[in-house]
Amino acid sequence: MADNQEPAITENFLSAALKTRLNATHVQVTDMSGGCGASFTSLIVSPDFVGKNSLKRHRLVNAALKEEIARIHAWSAKCQTPEEYEKVQAATGGNDGPPMDGTNAQGKVEGVSE
Repeated sequence: MADNQEPAITENFLSAALKTRLNATHVQVTDMSGGCGASFTSLIVSPDFVGKNSLKRHRLVNAALKEEIARIHAWSAKCQTPEEYEKVQAATGGNDGPPMDGTNAQGKVEGVSE
């Protein structure tokens, strides 16, 4: 019998897909669901975003991850061009990552019992 099981959606899986599908030069994906793969936040840096507004950038990301996004509960992406990323890194000292509202330093959701 053939195994039709889809690959697990993980931080590494999404990161590799974004690097390949969007020519991303830097990708940071964080599983905010405590490891179950239901909620992710990300920072994506790609030259494909140059000349595109925020909506068009997010549409590119959503199209690139269409099948994966359909299988998860929540997805947020921060999309930057390489130039924007360099400027932000210089201004923040490298402390600017994906949005982590409601999570602790380890990327785990706070305020829920295990």
